[in-house]
Amino acid sequence: MIKVLFLCTGNSCRSIMAEALLNSNSKGKFKAYSAGSFPVGTIHPLSIKILNDNNILTKKFYSKSINEISHIDMDIIITVCDNAAQETCPILPTLNIKSHWGIEDPAKFKGNLNQIDIEFDRVFKILEKRVIQLTKISFTSIDKNKLSSQIDKIGSII
Repeated sequence: MIKVLFLCTGNSCRSIMAEALLNSNSKGKFKAYSAGSFPVGTIHPLSIKILNDNNILTKKFYSKSINEISHIDMDIIITVCDNAAQETCPILPTLNIKSHWGIEDPAKFKGNLNQIDIEFDRVFKILEKRVIQLTKISFTSIDKNKLSSQIDKIGSII
């Protein structure tokens, strides 16, 4: 089983959604985790709503620090912080494969409730496309550099 960590700043939206999506779409090939460099301590209610709307169970999710799962030897770490928004991506330990799938934080989106719902849905759908592509990669017959390049390319899917 390939262990993947989705890492962001607050661990309340993007990383939680990515973890949930990979675990629900991996057919046992992956085990996904999420964490934050500065976790906010709660999951954004609209993250819970969109996961529930897509029939993904949310009871086991909570906002946590990377320190809480540092004992797990991850195969892949994917940051989802958005450099364009001047977010600080967490510093990554030396690992097998690192990638960056920057995407805007829907929790910081400004607008009315309907617009915010639309933004959460947009981010969820982008993450869903990326996660599905990740599950299609063959991890058995590819070298580490090629694999890393393929995972990086997935981060440009919108």
